[in-house]
Amino acid sequence: MLSFLGAWVSAPVSIGAVAPSGRALAELIACEVTPASGSVIELGPGTGVFTRAVLARGVSEENMTLVESMPEFAEALQQKFPKARVLCMDAARLRERNLYEEACVGSVISGLPLLNMSSKRVMSILKGAFGYMGAHGAFYQFTYGPWCPVPRMLLDRLGLKATRVGGTVLNVPPATVYRITRRRVPRLALV
Repeated sequence: MLSFLGAWVSAPVSIGAVAPSGRALAELIACEVTPASGSVIELGPGTGVFTRAVLARGVSEENMTLVESMPEFAEALQQKFPKARVLCMDAARLRERNLYEEACVGSVISGLPLLNMSSKRVMSILKGAFGYMGAHGAFYQFTYGPWCPVPRMLLDRLGLKATRVGGTVLNVPPATVYRITRRRVPRLALV
């Protein structure tokens, strides 16, 4: 908690929360993730609350890539999760890295404060994340707001759709989780 507070004081817009995410939110954001889904990328893992929830779902540490921009958090994550790949980098630069040889990521868990970011930055994050995901991959994002933090216009532009997974009042503040996936194009019937 002290490391979170120190980071929040030095960069409140980058943190985007007044307290670390709670266990109820962590369980909700990870509730659809399974080892069968494939590798997991976590964006903005901070103190590792969501990471622990994903591991509790059976995903192995070796199948996790943690992308954290704050060096002090990245260092602590590497110590807590030594078998995970921890990258100290800006999530908006995912496309510049060659994290995987093929699209094998099943889930991206995001703790990023998307509401505090420009549309251009959010678009870069989503393009980078979906570039590593298979056809059925899902991007999980939470918000403290009443709607999906990715605007409809941006979702449409990227060919994505958002579905509300659920909400929890047991988090401070209460939060909602959305699943963002590729929009499925219906097959045309042959006549």
